[in-house]
Amino acid sequence: MTIGKGTPWGRAGTLPEGSPIATDDWTLREIVISARAADRPIPTVGLLGGDLCKTVGGPGSTERLTSGGTILPIDLCRVSLDGEETWFCSHLVARGFLWFGAALVAMNAQWLGEWDVAPRAHPNDGLVDLTEGRIPLGDRREARRRVRTGSHIPHPGLLTSRGGHHRRRLERATDIWLDGRRLTRGVREIEITVEPDAFEIVI
Repeated sequence: MTIGKGTPWGRAGTLPEGSPIATDDWTLREIVISARAADRPIPTVGLLGGDLCKTVGGPGSTERLTSGGTILPIDLCRVSLDGEETWFCSHLVARGFLWFGAALVAMNAQWLGEWDVAPRAHPNDGLVDLTEGRIPLGDRREARRRVRTGSHIPHPGLLTSRGGHHRRRLERATDIWLDGRRLTRGVREIEITVEPDAFEIVI
């Protein structure tokens, strides 16, 4: 069950013996993709780093995973890119070179590197936070400064929305990054669906 306002989230526990450990978002995604490709349940994952780990306050301690850790249910994002299905755990970015032109950022986590892109995002609320639009060249220096503290919104060039399902057709063929790495080029159609409580992590 996804988290509700004012309700506790997670429980004390440890990482089951033999469970995988991820040190970043991409490695976490690879574990998820491997399980889905084999049509088996996603295993509980020990999470030591990455933007999702930062979002949930993970200390990055290996010792905590086996003694005194916290188990958290996590939503997974299924995404169709021009009809090809895959998944991401933390974020999807659709952008041009050096962020020129229109961009779209879908966040299951709050952080994108050093940027506090989605201050309201929670990885177990059943929602993805979407920010889309373009920032004029003259505003970009200030926008980069403000996005580090999550104060870049509101901005007249950006639209934000939250939901369990999003579908967008991009203005032009655009490169896609999933969980920190470029996955593919030239995508026009994006459809994102949240899969609530898809797996658990230990921090």
